Amino acid sequence: MLSQEPVEWPDQVEALVERLESEAPERALSREERALMDVYETVPILESEDCLHEFWQSEINQQRVISSFDLIGAAALVDSLNASRWCGSCSPDRNDYSETEAEYLATIEEDLPSGMEELIDLVLAFIESELE
Repeated sequence: MLSQEPVEWPDQVEALVERLESEAPERALSREERALMDVYETVPILESEDCLHEFWQSEINQQRVISSFDLIGAAALVDSLNASRWCGSCSPDRNDYSETEAEYLATIEEDLPSGMEELIDLVLAFIESELE
């Protein structure tokens, strides 16, 4: 991904995620709690060098994760994830992309930093309205 500062979650988010991780084996998380966990767990993938390609090649439930980003209001990230959906049917090696595919993916990834910048505020607002 384009260079940017990594997302540094506020203590409030870290504490809630830690609590949910400890409770998850004992009870089913609510949809809102699962959405928070999906977003939290997916951010490192989106911050990685192969970000969107890695997202689509990973074993996570991509549709659920996209729905989770949508639920918290991260429309810019949802748009980027949906626009890159075709990566899921591509070679596992990003170096195998055609020049056109590589350029298109790079164009989509240019929008990620702005979406990531607003993520902390969106997550905090989501926690306040849905989880407290």
